[in-house]
Amino acid sequence: MHSTIVNFRKELHKNPEVSGQEFQTAKRVQDFIQLHYPGEFITQIGGPSFAVVYNFGTEGNTVAIRCELDALPIIETNNFEYKSVFKGVSHKCGHDGHMAIVTGLIFWLKEQNLKKGRVVLIFQSAEETGKGAYEMLEDVKFKVLNIDYIFALHNIPGVDLHTVITMKNGFSAEVESFFLKLSGLASHAAEPQNGINPTLGIAQLTQELDKLNISDPNAENFQVLTPVHLKVGEANYGISPGEAELHYTIRTWSLKTMEQLKTQILNIINQISKQHQLKHEMNWLEHFPASENNLDCNRIIKNAAENLHFKIEERNYPFKFGEDFGWFSRYYKTGMFGLGSGLSTAPLHNPSYDFPDEIIPTGIAMFGEILKITLENR
Repeated sequence: MHSTIVNFRKELHKNPEVSGQEFQTAKRVQDFIQLHYPGEFITQIGGPSFAVVYNFGTEGNTVAIRCELDALPIIETNNFEYKSVFKGVSHKCGHDGHMAIVTGLIFWLKEQNLKKGRVVLIFQSAEETGKGAYEMLEDVKFKVLNIDYIFALHNIPGVDLHTVITMKNGFSAEVESFFLKLSGLASHAAEPQNGINPTLGIAQLTQELDKLNISDPNAENFQVLTPVHLKVGEANYGISPGEAELHYTIRTWSLKTMEQLKTQILNIINQISKQHQLKHEMNWLEHFPASENNLDCNRIIKNAAENLHFKIEERNYPFKFGEDFGWFSRYYKTGMFGLGSGLSTAPLHNPSYDFPDEIIPTGIAMFGEILKITLENR
């Protein structure tokens, strides 16, 4: 079974697709499940996302296990046999491994003698853009499943292999990004006084936004503002520019802090735009709600790890990255945990990253034990 799943993981790695376009990836997974242990397929849930349902009785909980289908627009630098065949697209966050774990769970399910409950395997599109989970939640085909619990994992480089990582206050941060366009008036570079150049406004704005940073992760009002792209005019030395762009990503531990931060940002933008006689246009994008762990789900995850004698590492605060599993946690009892993927494994989103196959059985075992606990009400 293990070699079958590892080979399948490598096939997925070799054939990556970016967010929202994972139709062939979805088909590969569906064909694999159909071959080895078919359930009830529910396809096209808000896009390429789909679910596979296994019924074990009319009574008991409905428990979902979720993974992601999408890869990233990153050029792979690895040269192994199963490297990406699509230039500029590769699995650099381990979603190929997550899919292998959840797909491999069908072999565990096939061996069980479960008497009640339902298991729903969720294969979700577009995690990297923050859209996939939201689109699934909006689809009636998902709503009618009446799920009681949803669990997920994410591999974490820099942590010993097989370590189960839990959090007291949730798994990942509340993350949003924004695009700001400032418009003044272009003029001849020899006569800048005849125009309105947004450069000074941009400079002041970045300094004022920097003052909002509260970088201590132990702080309840933790908030980080990161400028990711800035553009003023063109490389034309005869023109004093009239337009500028500014792109930021911001993150907090909670929705409440995020809303307060957004209000602060808008006040600063309004004030500086007025001061420099600039018009502004702002768009919010790529929203990743905080992934909050339900207390009961957190207990179940810990119990599962203890039952399996896995090392447990408990963090005092969430990971700072965004994870659209947070959309599920707004409406369902959810639990997400980290799985150590090795001290020598390259960082997530690095061009040389590759998922370590050694932790596939660990992930399957964790999800299997979680299912035992939730389906048998232990």
